[in-house]
Amino acid sequence: MSYTALYRKFRPITFNEIVGQEHITKTLKNQLIAGRVGHAYLFNGSRGTGKTSAAKILARAVNCLNPKDGEPCNECEICKAALAGSLTDIVEMDAASNNSVEDIRSIREEVNFLPTTAKYRIYIIDEVHMLSIGAFNALLKTLEEPPEHVKFILATTEPQKLPSTILSRCQRFDFKRISNENIIKRLKIICEKSQIEITQEALNTIAILAEGAMRDALSILERCLQEGEGKIDENKVKDLVGIPKTTFIHQIIQNIIEYNIEEALKSLNQVLNEGKDINNLLWEIIKYIKDILILKTTGEIELYNKEEIDKMNLIAKDISKERLLNMIYQLSELENDIKWSSQKTIMLQVGIMKLCNPQQDKTIEGLEKRVEALENTIKKGTIRLEENKITEAINPRVTTNVIEIKKEPEKAKISKPTVSKTKAAEYWPKVINELKQNGKIMLYTNLMNTTAKEVNDLILGIEFPNGLTPFGKTILEKTENISELNRLVSIEAGKEMKVKYIDARQIEKVETEDVGLEGLVKGLDIPIDIVDE
Repeated sequence: MSYTALYRKFRPITFNEIVGQEHITKTLKNQLIAGRVGHAYLFNGSRGTGKTSAAKILARAVNCLNPKDGEPCNECEICKAALAGSLTDIVEMDAASNNSVEDIRSIREEVNFLPTTAKYRIYIIDEVHMLSIGAFNALLKTLEEPPEHVKFILATTEPQKLPSTILSRCQRFDFKRISNENIIKRLKIICEKSQIEITQEALNTIAILAEGAMRDALSILERCLQEGEGKIDENKVKDLVGIPKTTFIHQIIQNIIEYNIEEALKSLNQVLNEGKDINNLLWEIIKYIKDILILKTTGEIELYNKEEIDKMNLIAKDISKERLLNMIYQLSELENDIKWSSQKTIMLQVGIMKLCNPQQDKTIEGLEKRVEALENTIKKGTIRLEENKITEAINPRVTTNVIEIKKEPEKAKISKPTVSKTKAAEYWPKVINELKQNGKIMLYTNLMNTTAKEVNDLILGIEFPNGLTPFGKTILEKTENISELNRLVSIEAGKEMKVKYIDARQIEKVETEDVGLEGLVKGLDIPIDIVDE
């Protein structure tokens, strides 16, 4: 007797057995009960969500001799022939391999013939987005006005590739990714029927790995069965798919947070030496950090036992949300780079080393770590700094730029604010280029000819040599644009900064006019000391 794969053996044969798509099955059943079945349907959704199963059930239901509540009976001769695959009136076609104009023309010729046994001739076209342009054009007229005895059910994972003329002729149903809870429920039923012993932790792990696809979940379960008899636990599942244990993931992340390069590489190499897949390892690290962020934000997390949650809470207390997000971004970029690299192990090791380097960490924790290292160096006596410089290094938020204004009997003489040009001049072009890369074209064009100067440790002045136009001011003062500039400048400066727009023409106007001291101070909007002589 030939072996049947689990996902085929337990394929749903009624709408009620389809998991997680109640919003679709309810509508289809109502249409069948009311006798208002459309002539063309489009089932869209990611892999393994039940598109093909729903199409087959719908094809049987419209032809069933004894339908009940919109469901096929699966007992009449039509249903049995359809289930056995011998009913010629239900035609399944894979557009991935049958995508030419000739294939569609053969359908156009067939639709003119009446069904041989059933009431309707049903065409199920899977992966319909793979059809050629010519094939789509050949299908159009038939799809729009098919004979009364013909119905089409199209299935695809990429509806955006379908012409709008096709989309407008179909009733579209979007299949959602199946939740982990629903996958676990279905797996439990299948395990009970198949007498498979499995732990709850193993079910949780399979559901996570399936990523919303029931077919993938059944494929993973079947892979576990092929390893021999015995109870399936979490470790067996992870070993089979090449995912490291949570203990190793926790150690790697803990060492990254503590900037411990040696221990992080040691834990990483220990996992790699066991033959774990690099892509799976990186995926697990990113997912674990994401779960820590969720735990820190909401205080709740699923699919972890109490011991693991306690460990995650300890990490969450010692790290900010900002750094967790920064780690996810960096690891995601590393994941993309590794895909195209022939030296995946080296790339992963270098990426972990960068995360363990406080100089590369532009968050507050990284800044505090560098300050702590500076303090330790000073205590050892290897570097001597003046008192005011030490204060500035330890607390970068302290404002040291002060304007001295000397009162004279006739007119106030003003010394211009002390600004740091060198560092700002280095990173400001990078900020402008980053705006261009991110698609902020309006913001980019208004800042092209500007220069940047650090007014103090908290404020970066952006100077407009040709002045600010009313339209440009409107663009620049939008809340989202100011937030984006503050974010990019803070990243490049390595500390939290805010931007301030400086109109060069207005400054020149102020300098040439004899204004009062109070008005001048208000216009500059910076701290001053007044020195009487």
